[in-house]
Amino acid sequence: MMMIRRFEERAGQLYGTKIRGFCHLYIGQEAIVAGMMSAITPSDPVITAYRDHGHALAMGIEPGPVMAELYGKITGCTKGKGGSMHMFDAAKRFYGGHGIVGAQIPLGAGIAFSEKYNETGNVCLCFMGDGAVRQGALHETFNIAMTWKLPVVFIIENNKYAMGTSVERTSNVTELHRLGEAYDMPNRAVDGMQPEEVHMAIAEACERARKESIPTLLEINAYRYKGHSMSDPAKYRTREEVKKYREIDPIEQVRKTIIKKKYATEKELEAMEEKILADVEASVQFAEDSPYADDSELFTDVYKQDNYPYLID
Repeated sequence: MMMIRRFEERAGQLYGTKIRGFCHLYIGQEAIVAGMMSAITPSDPVITAYRDHGHALAMGIEPGPVMAELYGKITGCTKGKGGSMHMFDAAKRFYGGHGIVGAQIPLGAGIAFSEKYNETGNVCLCFMGDGAVRQGALHETFNIAMTWKLPVVFIIENNKYAMGTSVERTSNVTELHRLGEAYDMPNRAVDGMQPEEVHMAIAEACERARKESIPTLLEINAYRYKGHSMSDPAKYRTREEVKKYREIDPIEQVRKTIIKKKYATEKELEAMEEKILADVEASVQFAEDSPYADDSELFTDVYKQDNYPYLID
């Protein structure tokens, strides 16, 4: 959680000078991916939307390649071709990073279908924002996921705002997990500011998917402390609202738990944070020192040619 927070803060500082294009920070939502990682297996695939730096780091992509991707460098995890919104690493079983709102939802079901067809025992974790819930693809996917009994856990990261529009202004159903009831899909709300709560909810959903091949819809409630993207001043929120959520900052809550239960001392936590800050700066240096791609890279990674001999190289 601390690595994601410090990495995102540094990315925010570099935006506009070294990092261009769209950039959506994960600050405030770190407990979600932290709780996920302790509840899944290394072979479980994960797919998400464009607010994906935190997922990429949690799934084991090193900070250097993630930062280099933000810079658009060849050493980035997608060779600098995806940028902020399209992180990807098949070896880590992280399938993006998708810029089109809701596009990853049917893809997540497709990945789950593949896992079921190949009898791997794996579960696909498919993330989306609260704004994507208003896409028709979600309902088509939920219907087929329940009809075919796919091993997928759909996770709504409800950070209260779709860009700058609150859930209450765009949906008659504000308890978003209840949308699963239309398809008899198990569903529940989860406190996304507490990684322990996230862990238990995802572990339960994954167990159901593995044993019964039944999807689950989780609405994990959190709060993004920054704007929708780096170009968003977030003037649609009051200072009082942000302050209220700052008082339950997930990282500070975890810190208090660690100290209270004597898992580590303040000094040990300070040393850990110093190491993280050094690692983040090393990732910046790695990105700075890395070259941009050669023009010939425009013609690579366009098609996957295995078993498609009719494609022209």
